[in-house]
Order: sequence, then C-alpha cells, then structure tokens
Amino acid sequence: MKKIIIILSLIGIIVISAIGFFSDKTYEPTKLDELIDKYPKKYTPSANHTQFEILKQNFSAPQKVTSACISCHTERHKEVMQSNHWNWTREEYIKGRGIISIGKMNAINNFCIGVDGNEESCAKCHIGFGMTSSMFSFTDPTNIDCLVCHDQSETYAKAPEKGGAPSLDVNLNLVAQSVGRPTRANCGVCHFYGGGGNNVKHGDLEESMFQPTRDVDIHMAVDGPNMSCVDCHTTEKHVIKGKMYSLSSMNRNRSECEQCHTSSPHESSILNEHTYKVACQTCHIPIYAKVNSTKLFWDWSTAGKLKDGEPYSEEDSLGNHSYLSIKGSFIWGRELKPEYIWFNGTADHYLLGDTVTDTINPLKINTLNGSYADANSKIYPVKIHRAIQPFDAVNKILIQPKLFADEKGEGAFWQDFDWRRSSEAGMKEVHLPFSGKTSFIKTEMTWPINHMVSTKDLSVSCKECHTRDNSRLAQLTDFYMPGRDYSKLVDTAGIGIILMTLLGVFIHATIRIASSKKRKRKQHE
Repeated sequence: MKKIIIILSLIGIIVISAIGFFSDKTYEPTKLDELIDKYPKKYTPSANHTQFEILKQNFSAPQKVTSACISCHTERHKEVMQSNHWNWTREEYIKGRGIISIGKMNAINNFCIGVDGNEESCAKCHIGFGMTSSMFSFTDPTNIDCLVCHDQSETYAKAPEKGGAPSLDVNLNLVAQSVGRPTRANCGVCHFYGGGGNNVKHGDLEESMFQPTRDVDIHMAVDGPNMSCVDCHTTEKHVIKGKMYSLSSMNRNRSECEQCHTSSPHESSILNEHTYKVACQTCHIPIYAKVNSTKLFWDWSTAGKLKDGEPYSEEDSLGNHSYLSIKGSFIWGRELKPEYIWFNGTADHYLLGDTVTDTINPLKINTLNGSYADANSKIYPVKIHRAIQPFDAVNKILIQPKLFADEKGEGAFWQDFDWRRSSEAGMKEVHLPFSGKTSFIKTEMTWPINHMVSTKDLSVSCKECHTRDNSRLAQLTDFYMPGRDYSKLVDTAGIGIILMTLLGVFIHATIRIASSKKRKRKQHE
C-alpha cells in the first residue's frame, strides 16, 4: 500500500510539474491584443484650429488658405512637393528600362486611358489647384490643396472638371478651422471613385468603406477596430507607405499585413508555413466587391452612339451603367472571387509611345512579375480589368485620345464623338505620331486586392484550393499542389511510401508479438 501511495505521489508531482512547465505563467500580450487595445481609441488633435486668428480671415480663394497653413507649418509644403501625390510621378527602376520617371504623366491605363490633354477633368483627384492643359507651376506652394486631405468637416469637395479647384459652395473658413489627421473620408473621396465612379477601378475600395461593418472589412469596421487608412498607410514627411501597382514598379515602401501581424500570425505551424508562398490576402479576402459592383470590362470601340443626335446611357439591373455614349460598353461584377497570380513586388508598365509587338493576345498594361521559382514571389489575389481601347495599328502604339474639353470643336471625344479627331488631338498633346486611323486592341490591367478583409471564420478553406474541382488556384500551373494536381510519379511514390510504412508497422508488430511469446515460454520453463 505504501508503495502505491509513493508511486501515485510521484505521478502527481510529475503532472503538476508538466502543467507548470507547459503553461505560460506570465501572460504576454500578443501583437493582436495590442492592436485591439490601440485602434478603438479616438484620435485627439493636438491643436484647436478654430482659435488661430490667421484662420478667421475671410478666404476669397483656396490658395489663401494654403498660404495661411504654411505660415505656421513652415516646412510641410516642401515635403508635399516631393511626394508623388503632388508630382503624379516618381523615379523607379524597371528591369530592361533602367531608372525612369513613371506616373500618371506617361503611364496609360485601360479606364479613362491617360491624363495629358485631359488635366482639367483628371485633376479632381489631385492635391493641387489650377491644373490646365498647359499644366500649372509645380513650384508654387500656394497651389497645394491642404484641405482635401485634412478637412474634418466633411463638407469639402472638388469641383468637377475645374482643374482641381474646390466647389464654389465650399465654406473655406469652416473647412480651414476644421482640419486634422486624415480620415477614411479624406482618402476615399479620391481612391474610392477613381476611374469615373464608385468602385470602378479597385474592386476593394469603394464608398461602403466609409463606414464599413465587420462583414465588409474586419479592420475598418465601425463595429470593430474602426481603423483609418493612415493606421496602416503610415506617413513620414508626407511620404505615404504603400503604392498602387497600376503605377509603381519597385518593391519598396509597401504597406504589408506583416507590419502588424508578423510573418507567423497563426497558432498552427502548417498555416504559418503557407506564408512563405501565400500572401495573407489570398486566404483572408475570399471575395471582393462585397457591397457595390466593380467594373470588369470596358469596350471603348462601341462609344459614340447617339440617340436623336444626343448622347445617352443604359443601366443594368443593379443600376450600373452598361452603356455610355461617351465611354462605351461595360460589364460589372459583385461578390467576386479574385483571380490569383505570383507576385514578387516588382512590375513593368506600358508607357506612352511603347511599341506593341504582339497584337493577337491582350496587351498587358501592367505586368506584375513573379513565379513559383522566384524566392520572393507569393500568391496574391487580384482583379484583372479587361478592355478594348484605341490603338494605332500603323504605328503600333496605344492612342491616348483627347477626351475632355469645355466646348465642342476642339476634338475632344466627349464633345465631338469623333475618334479620328480625338486621337489626332490627343496624340498631338503627348507629342506622338498618329497615322490618321483609329483601331482598337484588347488590353488587361492587374489590380492587387488588399482590402475588404473577411472575418476568420469566412477565410478561404483548405479544400477550396486543394481540390481538383474548381480550385481557386487552377490557373497557377507552374507548381505541384497536393489535392489539386495529379502526378503518376508523385502519387505512385506516395502510395509506395504508405505501403512500406504499413509493412514496416506489420513487421515490427509481428517481431514484438513473437518476442513476447518467446519470453513467456522461457518464463514458464
């Protein structure tokens, strides 16, 4: 009895010691705990701008507001004027091109195509005033629009087609005294409506993100962390972290999930191993365009039709434009599964004047580089916008047409509906040749999906990728994926290993049983 008590006591000590060893006695908050604690706290501005005498004057022009701002914030205008938000261009290295200047001034897209010649319309999303077809002086700091990023009254708005000027009904005094840290509203007025309407370009950035719920985006949810854009897109000297690969080509100053969540965010080691080749967004953004539709296809070749001599529009069942005389035909989509690509953070772009050598396959307006064999590549979710846009088949270059003008007769397509005149005027603006004939070509443009992150329970499940039936990654064929792919060699080898393992277990068990019987016989003898 005494022996049993001693043995039980030893077992008890071992169990208690094991519990103590494997338990974490000193709780250390995780990164996620820190985030949850930090972001619901309301931002408190460090100054009350209603008390500044210089902001109580009657502002007759927005430039006077800017002058008042930089009279106190003496060096900020210099920072802004070094940013790509101001210059619409930056120096980038592109393999095969070297170091070049790239931006809205020389990169073409397959939405409204290009800026040159259309500045007065495009400048609604520029952080400046006074942009015209001859451009304004980028060296004049009073043309900086401080209010578009810092307005907290939510009454500031840019006027359409006025070169970036504010709407005439904006109370400049009210707005100047209501400035502060940029909010989702400040960023969204441009980034949610790029391309001429809500959610046209990105697919994961649209007006539902002004006040999203948890089912739309777990980070920005008003019933959750309620994060703002600048919480992730942190800023130093007006240089904002994060870039859009419609224009950027280098893997630098990117905003990444790992900034907060680290590269090993899961409790499961097998899930953490996935992060070597799979971006966080791939699993945690199962669908995009959750609330409002996004544009998937744009056919410029059908533009220009009139009814009774006037432009007209048609809408689909959800109220999206399916046809506009000024722009052509569209296809939209909502609650979409992304497409998937390998991406290493670098990209190439079609720039004004580049020669098109392959006119059979769709022209890639931007090429996001990557492959399975590239150590820096991961699988990313993307939206691919497909279009048919103006092309000079003789010179083999994309046409940047002149689209906007105040009056008819200047060659602008949105006024005159004449492709030849529009193409001629537009190419003259960008100093490129035009053959005199407008053709059309298929193009594709790739947009990474980074927002509209779903809750944990709605993340992509294993079987959605590791399956032979409609795998999410069916288009990525440069690697072998268990469950999705069949290889006679791999499968035969796998079956062989399993059989050998079972045989080994059987042999081992047989030997053990035989040895046990032999020992028992010896004991009886």
